[in-house]
Amino acid sequence: MINRNQSAYIERMAKSYPVVTITGPRQSGKTTLVRTLFPKHEYCNLEAEDVLAIAKSDPRAFLGHGEKDMIIDEVQRFPALLTYIQELSDRNRRKGQFILTGSSQPELNAAVSESLAGRTAICTLLPLSIDELKAAGIGSLERDQLLWNGFMPRHYDDGPDPLALYRDYFSTYVQRDVRKLVNVQDLDTFTVFVRILAGRVGQLLNRESLARDVGISVPTVVKWLNVLEASFIIFRLRPYSNNFGKRQTKSPKIYFTETGLVSYLVGIRDPSQLYSHPLVGHIFENMVVVEAIKRRLNQGLDPDCWFYRNSSGSIEVDLIIEEGGKLYPREIKSSSTFSADMSVHLKTFCELSPNAVHPIVVYAGATHPEVAANFADTHAWCNVDHMTFKES
Repeated sequence: MINRNQSAYIERMAKSYPVVTITGPRQSGKTTLVRTLFPKHEYCNLEAEDVLAIAKSDPRAFLGHGEKDMIIDEVQRFPALLTYIQELSDRNRRKGQFILTGSSQPELNAAVSESLAGRTAICTLLPLSIDELKAAGIGSLERDQLLWNGFMPRHYDDGPDPLALYRDYFSTYVQRDVRKLVNVQDLDTFTVFVRILAGRVGQLLNRESLARDVGISVPTVVKWLNVLEASFIIFRLRPYSNNFGKRQTKSPKIYFTETGLVSYLVGIRDPSQLYSHPLVGHIFENMVVVEAIKRRLNQGLDPDCWFYRNSSGSIEVDLIIEEGGKLYPREIKSSSTFSADMSVHLKTFCELSPNAVHPIVVYAGATHPEVAANFADTHAWCNVDHMTFKES
């Protein structure tokens, strides 16, 4: 098993709360991680219909009347179980007694908010990070190979071909999760919708344009976007807002949790196709943004990531990480060659915001110490294996 950077945070929460709830996309490694961290807990998976039936027939007996320590997988299949977990955790006050996992946000979040408020830590585990791959010494850290392989643990554990992995992953998701989350009458149209969305990764969300191109209504676009976000397929990066005195865009950008899935959905069938693909810059940007979010989530922090764009588009910063009242702007370029033009928007943003510090250009080339020296406070970072978002 590849060591996960969130392990220490989850273990710390299990010493502070009676319940730890871990959410995240399917196949992100939640089950493997919790079974490794808590080997003495009894494991139950509510995806299994017979196990679910037992839990529903007698919840208290299923929970061992509070005598057992348990890992309960896909707990959103039976949200009512959380009321019994609340009762037992209040009575026993035993830290880390119940470890819950789930891959669907709305059902799980609603149940947790109602039954386990103040009793559970909530963690979000996304697929593997570049840091984790680098520490494990496996997989290629070359740009195009990373974008193609993606970050699903299964690929690095079992070695299935990314094309087969993401084809099956998406097919299973559509057939299973979409049907549960929303009543989609035409799954073919939904598939077209997701493919078109993948083709607009890293771009401003335009609901009207999406509706027109797919042939559905705007309310349906909104509903389907919510479904995709609820099941961790996509996320929205929202614009940073302040009082710079100029109009700013209000539309979010859409990114996918998995770049391997994006590559599959836009028709890339071999990593060599990425080099000249018109979307390579957007997919690379997607990877860098989600790496920043993984890094914060793995530390138990809120994502607190944004982008900035004024209404005319003349000033745009791809990623802004907010921490401790400071803004850390990042410009993201898929190019292998650094140029001074890459830092122009960063410098302008730093002039606009007194809280902006340590701007960094993230690009896919080689490190040259003289580059950072020649561009004042703009630190040029290089190969993706160095993308730790630390000050140069």
